[in-house]
Amino acid sequence: MSAALRNYLIVTASYWGFTLIDGALRMLVLFHFFRLGYSPFTLAFLFLLYELAGILANLVGGWLAVRFGIPRMLAIGQALQIAGLLMLSALDPGWTAATSVAWVVGAQGIAGLAKDITKTASKSAIKATSQAGAGQLFAWVAWFTGSKNAMKGVGFFLGGFLLEAMGFRGALWLMAGLLALVFVAGLALLPSDLGKAKASKSVRELFAKSSGVNLLAAARIFLFGARDVWFVVGLPVYLYAAGWTFVQAGAFLAAWTIAYGGVQAIAPRLVARSEDGLSREVPAARFWSLILVGIPLSLALVLSLGQFPRPDLILVAGLALFGVPFAVNSSLHSYLILAYAGSEKAAEDVGFYYAANASGRLMGILLSGVLYQLGGMTACLLGSAAMLGVCWLITLLLPTGRDEAVGATRRETPPSTASPSKSRPVRSSA
Repeated sequence: MSAALRNYLIVTASYWGFTLIDGALRMLVLFHFFRLGYSPFTLAFLFLLYELAGILANLVGGWLAVRFGIPRMLAIGQALQIAGLLMLSALDPGWTAATSVAWVVGAQGIAGLAKDITKTASKSAIKATSQAGAGQLFAWVAWFTGSKNAMKGVGFFLGGFLLEAMGFRGALWLMAGLLALVFVAGLALLPSDLGKAKASKSVRELFAKSSGVNLLAAARIFLFGARDVWFVVGLPVYLYAAGWTFVQAGAFLAAWTIAYGGVQAIAPRLVARSEDGLSREVPAARFWSLILVGIPLSLALVLSLGQFPRPDLILVAGLALFGVPFAVNSSLHSYLILAYAGSEKAAEDVGFYYAANASGRLMGILLSGVLYQLGGMTACLLGSAAMLGVCWLITLLLPTGRDEAVGATRRETPPSTASPSKSRPVRSSA
């Protein structure tokens, strides 16, 4: 086994463990506080700082991963998650509602930092270890992303199960202990210099991304906002109100996420490949984005008619169908960001992109609570369709050639610092 493959497998396994715990945490918080009587909007508010912290963590985490190496940032993310779990376990049932919400929001902020620092470092490790061109990169990204989301789905089920079996505090302690084992294994097995490079020296340089990175980040905002607007608060609350138990609702969310991860893993087989890694992959992203728009629109129409005896079953069937094109889109985006990213400072490009991803989740979470409270699941689905339409429009602008993708970041060496005989174009590292 090559060193690159070994490091890739270690990072993937480490992120599996982290994602399992993160998925369980989401269900624990959602179901525990819904059972205590919190409104949909308040439930959404509990995740507010989680996503806001994720935006900062992605931007800073990418820069730190370049400066200090990927393994160190993985360890920091895991340590922060353990701290967040322990902080949540200290929640006192005797506190006032306002104090409890503030405490949970703070703990979720720590968890948000942890998640996105770990994600940025892990995704950047794929670029650092892949050595066989675009084909291997797409395959490794697809498998990593798909398997990670399958583990998140298992985590959703685990969260609902642990809440029923062990209670809120006991589940949190168990999860913190499991993550501590992952933390130790990562430090022991990964080379400390993986992913190190010369980091950007200014904020302007950090944000001076290529046109491909900038446009893909914008599309990612609306793609993941369109999922979370129904997934995070709307669907679990709707299913519970329809008579589903916590375990049943968690099991569906788990099954959806596992299946979604499975489709992501096989996405390279569903997409026509090109030698340059862009000319066929970008049109595929446009095609799959357009397909997505019609599904939430159709489901919203079905729910608004109100003529079916089990609308909850129709909804889950339709959202299962939604998962297929969404998974292919997500996998394509995860590949394209690494295809557009600079090789030396890929972690910074990936961090910038996943900051946009966190922004989309933040928008989706807030709208999920607001729209569900205003118009139920139908309003959430209409919001999803609108955001997917914007995502599709942005993908129409994505560059399909490598020179076009990086052209926005090229600049000439100033005449005052180079003689005519030696002056030549230089490319920014983004």
